Amino acid sequence: MTAELLILEDKLTRLTLAPELGGSIVNWTLHNSGHALLRHSDQQALQASSPRRLACYPLVPWSNRIGQGGFSSPDGWFDLPANSATDPLPIHGSAWQQPWQVIEQSASEICLQLDSHLPFAYRAQQRFRLHDGCLQMHLQVTHLDARAAWHGLGWHPYFPRTAHTRLRAAAQQFWQCDQSRLSSQLAPLPSSWNFTQAQDLPSEQIDHAFTGWDGSCQIIQEDAGYQLQCNSQGADYFILFTPSEQNFFCFEPVSHPVNAHHLPGQPGLRLLRQGQTCQLSFSLQYQALPLG
Repeated sequence: MTAELLILEDKLTRLTLAPELGGSIVNWTLHNSGHALLRHSDQQALQASSPRRLACYPLVPWSNRIGQGGFSSPDGWFDLPANSATDPLPIHGSAWQQPWQVIEQSASEICLQLDSHLPFAYRAQQRFRLHDGCLQMHLQVTHLDARAAWHGLGWHPYFPRTAHTRLRAAAQQFWQCDQSRLSSQLAPLPSSWNFTQAQDLPSEQIDHAFTGWDGSCQIIQEDAGYQLQCNSQGADYFILFTPSEQNFFCFEPVSHPVNAHHLPGQPGLRLLRQGQTCQLSFSLQYQALPLG
């Protein structure tokens, strides 16, 4: 069964959403050429019914992996079973594996909501707005459980990658990972991983959290004649994933590093009690590049 799709359009771009598939973005494309600004999702990807085959999905109530089978809070231990057939650790929260509901819709804006009881009770909302080639995304979570819990937020967008894709995203350090791909210690940036000035993505695979980010980045696609000027509020970290020999990469604005629940001071996480909220915003502005 094919998921029901929702569409937003402005004079430059078209956004397609699949609320039932984890509140995911299916496609974001240019009107005049149909060119994909996020990784293109075809019919086969839709029929797979997995947000990991689509263009972007939300990370709630945490980003990436958590070790030790769960985490502790002042009100006790939360068990987290593995939730992916391809990873032995719980990954990316629980919101991406549940259907979201449409609670508001207009010509330029859509708001989705999820009421979840996994791994604890929370309410998440995603708001999408499209105007003049700018995709504005807002994510908010409200803790509903009687027990306090740590929360983190993010998005997992997939971007097209060519041999000439360049990235600008200034960070200060990155988190090295252990054999389980969990953050272990901070380290200085290698020159090929320092994107303070725009540069090509490196040939080696990166799958790490970067810290000290100012929330601004540029994704420059000169081959396709455009760039995306991106800005985030509420994310002091990003995760960069550059799988080898693939036609995509991931630049994920997140509120915390991988396995922050078990790092000293729980960096970037928020301890929320019943009724308290936290939020994250991300905007992507399409800009045509001059020819030649």
